[in-house]
Amino acid sequence: MKDSLIVLGVFVGGCLLGVLGYFPVDLKTGNMSIYILYALMFQIGISIGSNKELKSMISQLRLKFLLIPLATISGTLIFSALASLLLSRWSIFDCMAVGSGFAYYSLSSVLITQFKEASIGLQLATELGTIALLANIFREMMALLGAPLLARYFGRLAPISAAGVNSMDVILPVITRYSGKDMVPVAIFHGLLIDMSVPFFVSMFCKL
Repeated sequence: MKDSLIVLGVFVGGCLLGVLGYFPVDLKTGNMSIYILYALMFQIGISIGSNKELKSMISQLRLKFLLIPLATISGTLIFSALASLLLSRWSIFDCMAVGSGFAYYSLSSVLITQFKEASIGLQLATELGTIALLANIFREMMALLGAPLLARYFGRLAPISAAGVNSMDVILPVITRYSGKDMVPVAIFHGLLIDMSVPFFVSMFCKL
């Protein structure tokens, strides 16, 4: 939760700097956003490749483990699509692009802003990226704070699914506590697959 609050604070600070005009670089005329995107994609590769448990996890993989990330992706996209019925300003694909962040707020917000700028303009693209940032931060915080209730009423896999990409890092200690230590390999495997799916789904829905 602390990390999420820090990210939210940085975001609010950036908004204040932009409004007050104190930022020395005009991001509208530069390519800084695409460089940030490249850096985030590079970080994904490092985080996956440097995972010390990756080799042992691969050797323990079972086909049934695939059902958990598939359920996470399907459920998220279905309810994101349903949300578009209440949000007339945004299309069904815009809502699904936001949901496709799966709690990876930093990457999804940059991707959405970058991909949507050409079709809807910088202002609306930035607005949609901001919605993605906040929606995915809230998802992480809800998974973090709601893990005990999720595990109690919906089963041990519920906190893993709710955590999205964070089931392999930020939310892992909470999952271990409320879902059991035997769920750790499942949670890490789930987080890795969801992590790799974010760029694919976000870019696909942004282009539709």
